[in-house]
Amino acid sequence: MSAARELWEVVKTIVYALAIALVLRVIFFQPFTIPSASMEPNLYEGDYIIVSKFTYGWSRHSIPFSPPIFHGRIFEHPAHRGDIVVFKLPRDGHTDYVKRVIGVAGDRVQMKDGLLYVNDKLIQREPLSPVREDIGFGVVRDVARFEEKLDSGKTYTTQDFGPDNPLDNTGVYVVPEGYYFMMGDNRDNSLDSRVPPADDGVGYVPAENLVGKAQIILLSWKPQASIFKPWTWVLDARPSRFFKILH
Repeated sequence: MSAARELWEVVKTIVYALAIALVLRVIFFQPFTIPSASMEPNLYEGDYIIVSKFTYGWSRHSIPFSPPIFHGRIFEHPAHRGDIVVFKLPRDGHTDYVKRVIGVAGDRVQMKDGLLYVNDKLIQREPLSPVREDIGFGVVRDVARFEEKLDSGKTYTTQDFGPDNPLDNTGVYVVPEGYYFMMGDNRDNSLDSRVPPADDGVGYVPAENLVGKAQIILLSWKPQASIFKPWTWVLDARPSRFFKILH
């Protein structure tokens, strides 16, 4: 076999591999890295999660760089309250965010004294043992945790700094048709649908902007881990979070 033919075979193999990887990424699954603390205690900065693309159907945001080749969703399935969802930030259409669906079309959502109400009904929560957390800038404090339970029976853990923070008392948000209301599980440390886009928040999220449902934490490292420091791959790994199913 000539050198030119060998080179061509190598190029074809690479092209085929990239094409297969692209198809899998667009149609089935996509990895994401969690960049912030807004979903603690369920997702931590440095968690490496896998998102299923097919759960909600496909939109242009299922494709890398979100090309404007069509609008709406193909084979659309609605997201449900309690789902952890990756979506494109509405105000720019490109930044990936991850939050929990709290309200669907027609829902009335409100925070009163740090408590969540959906359709004028208090979402029940049970206190859990508090934890000490580094909340940034070297500040360590006790953080309350609660198990929240939706009417569907779905439960998940939330984190709270107290009932007197800026987003603990809000007006009533009425979710428009074709949109979702998202909140972070770290209730007092999350820019989410409670904050309008004009104030650097999320606002209501169009159904088209959903990328997929977060299904599993595949791997996890502490934020100080670095690809350029191989020893941190082991020393800063969080194996207790490997292969953790998300709820």
